[in-house]
Amino acid sequence: MGKKRVMVPANEVDLTAVKYEPEVIQAPHMAGVSLKLFVKLVEVPLIGSLIISYFKKQNKMAESTVIPETPMFIPEFPPQEPEPAIVGLEEDGKPEDQVELALKCLPHYDAATCWTGNSTPSFRYWKIRDYAHAYRSRLANPSMVAEHFISAMEEFSNKNPPAPLLVSFDAEEVRKQAAASTQRFEEGNPLSILDGIFMAIKDDIDCYPHRSKGATTWFHEVRPVRKDAVCVSRLRKCGVIFVGKANMHELGMGTTGNNPNYGTARNPHAPERYTGGSSSGPAAIIASGLCSAALGTDGGGSIRIPSSLCGVVGLKTTYGRIDMTGSLCDAGTVEIIGPIASNVEDLMLVYAIVLGSSPSDRISLRPSLPCLPNLSSHESSNALGALRLGKYTEWFNDVFSTDISQKCGNILKLLLEKHGCKTIEIVIPELHEMRMAHLVSIGSEALCGLAPVCEDGNGVKLTYDTRTNLALFQSFTASEYVAAQRIRRRIMYYHTEIFKKVDVIVTPTTGMTAPVIPREALACGETNLQVTGNLMRFIIAGNLLGLPAISVPVGYDKQGLPIGLQLIGRPWGEATILRLAAAVEELCAETKKKPMSFYDILKGN
Repeated sequence: MGKKRVMVPANEVDLTAVKYEPEVIQAPHMAGVSLKLFVKLVEVPLIGSLIISYFKKQNKMAESTVIPETPMFIPEFPPQEPEPAIVGLEEDGKPEDQVELALKCLPHYDAATCWTGNSTPSFRYWKIRDYAHAYRSRLANPSMVAEHFISAMEEFSNKNPPAPLLVSFDAEEVRKQAAASTQRFEEGNPLSILDGIFMAIKDDIDCYPHRSKGATTWFHEVRPVRKDAVCVSRLRKCGVIFVGKANMHELGMGTTGNNPNYGTARNPHAPERYTGGSSSGPAAIIASGLCSAALGTDGGGSIRIPSSLCGVVGLKTTYGRIDMTGSLCDAGTVEIIGPIASNVEDLMLVYAIVLGSSPSDRISLRPSLPCLPNLSSHESSNALGALRLGKYTEWFNDVFSTDISQKCGNILKLLLEKHGCKTIEIVIPELHEMRMAHLVSIGSEALCGLAPVCEDGNGVKLTYDTRTNLALFQSFTASEYVAAQRIRRRIMYYHTEIFKKVDVIVTPTTGMTAPVIPREALACGETNLQVTGNLMRFIIAGNLLGLPAISVPVGYDKQGLPIGLQLIGRPWGEATILRLAAAVEELCAETKKKPMSFYDILKGN
């Protein structure tokens, strides 16, 4: 299995000797007939094992390594200092009360001025507070907006080629929810600021009465949905209108959003390009203006990647911050549920409702109490100016297009000039090992959950790229899994040391902007690990270590495609990255462009 390698303990690694090594992935791009043939070969027991073994060796996945650290099977966080200028929330707080507290954290905003169009000439999305003003002022009502939404869905259903944002949609169910909300407003009794707000739920999170298929053709047959996921239930108590289940990369096993089963969601900024995955539908439906927010899941950048490629905001919370009960991935150690929105303010409102650790996570993880940045306080400005931003320059600049590193770098300069945020050079060792540890971890966990339900012929109903991934996952041994967890502890040590010197680690969210959708990939899918490597380059620490991370849009490349900046925080440090994200968003407000595919469902034009 290769030459034996002996690693010194993490605390003895000489950081001055660490050299950055760009990631090189050895794998062909396959789609259409070539992908079909490859899957047939790789599923032949002897031939398949030889192919997978060769692939692992070519990509340095088969090295025999002695790792001195003990395994860390779930993220283990050291105690954290309280964040400054925050408003505390409760783990078991009523959703209506939580969002009311979140509302008080927001800076002053005159929705009436924005409604009349006298605020700013540049493009902007409607905020949740805009909808609330329109409803309370009788300028619109949820039933009117529902009809605008349904009309837009009918237009999407007639597109050629298909570009479905939702894989489960019931117009009458949407009308029913909207009518109930409209009645509450007529009676002067809305449930919360989110009453009548339209949201989409990714197809791997339960939202009754919709079925959770994970964008497969059959998963709902072996896993019926009888009630809402915990986070969906909390949103429903606030009056949210659920429009349906959003499209996704099948079972979350991809970074592009390609889905031959239902059609591939298209990027609202460039319909010939991918949205990013696996939360493709949630990000695209937000970028299109059709919903104020959505819930996605993130096991390998699946919230942050599509948020970056579609020019919206996506939050991956600390592992254990949100109860995963009622999702297809509720037993893993790398995946979380998180919100996507067009702006940081709306993201905060939704986050305040859905947060809350499960009872078991409170025992094992001992989470810090949840909180939000008080953006309306003077102390918030001081807290922002005191932030130290960690930048690993060689890694930061390892992007497919220099437009990405330049745009992200310019924002760091503006943060220093406008707010006094200091950038500090850092080094993160063993990035390749971190990527491999994440791959083995998420692959083993996915296989563990799928193996029982893929029996009786269900496995062959999966798409070809999913089957390719499963063939690789099946090759992972128990010793490789334990080695990955040893690496997890090493990487956690490095990041713990880094966070003694900085408050936030800053990177581009992705190493490339939205890739083109190959025509031959629409019917059968594709596997393109070079694209996957570019899209996932900066996101792994958030998943393997369970750290909170957010993607916020910072501009566009020369082709007009969105670019995202990623902010990675300390464990339980959501308030800090939300505060910084709000500042970044304000710096970029004047440069925001209207997507090619955009619907104003509030005014209906």
